[in-house]
Order: sequence, then structure tokens, then C-alpha cells
Amino acid sequence: MQTMMLKAKLHRACVTHAELEYEGSCAIDGSLLDRSGIREYEQIQIYNINNGERFTTYAIRAEDQSGIISVNGAAARLAARGDCLIICSFVGLDQNELEKFKPVLIYLNSENKIIRSCHSIPVQAA
Repeated sequence: MQTMMLKAKLHRACVTHAELEYEGSCAIDGSLLDRSGIREYEQIQIYNINNGERFTTYAIRAEDQSGIISVNGAAARLAARGDCLIICSFVGLDQNELEKFKPVLIYLNSENKIIRSCHSIPVQAA
């Protein structure tokens, strides 16, 4: 049996481009892909904080250190330049893998530069 777990999260990524006529996908700064462990062509979930849209696409590589987060193709209708996104990838793990697993959580500023990274989310208090 496998359990689907959060593998990586880019928190508060800012959309730099929304390209309706580009082949569908989400271009992500290559250095953010490397740091997060999200692979090119890997399925990702995108949650738009500005409008509540949630959609699935795949990651493609944008130029390293460019800060690019480009929502492309039909998904460009679900996010606009300047929107704030949470971009997640998931992985299926068996029971033995679960014990040692920790996700990669990357927090970004408005220019898509890393402000911190960690492997856990603090417990939410009442």
C-alpha cells in the first residue's frame, strides 16, 4: 500500500507570465526546480491564492535565477500576472519510506527568491 505525500511546495510563488498561446505547462525558474526537487515534466498541483482556482499541469524548466513562474496554455485563464500561487508535487510512498520522509518546503518573496526553506509546517494552534 502507498500513501500520497506532499513531496515539495513552492509557497507564494508570484506569476510573472500567463501565456495562453504557449504549449500547456508551468515554466518554473530552474534553480527553484533544483532546490525543491520538482523534476521537469513532473505533474504539479497549482493553488491560486488570489482567485481560489486549483488545477493540475506539469512543470517545465525556465532559465535559472530568472524568477520566472509562467502559467501556460489553457491554465493561463486560471492565473494572471501578479497572482500568488502555491505549487505542489506529491509522491507515493510505502510504509517503510514514510518513517524517514520529509517534504521540501520553499517559501518565496514577491520576486520569487527563496526567503526560507524547511521540512515541516508548524502545528496550527487554536
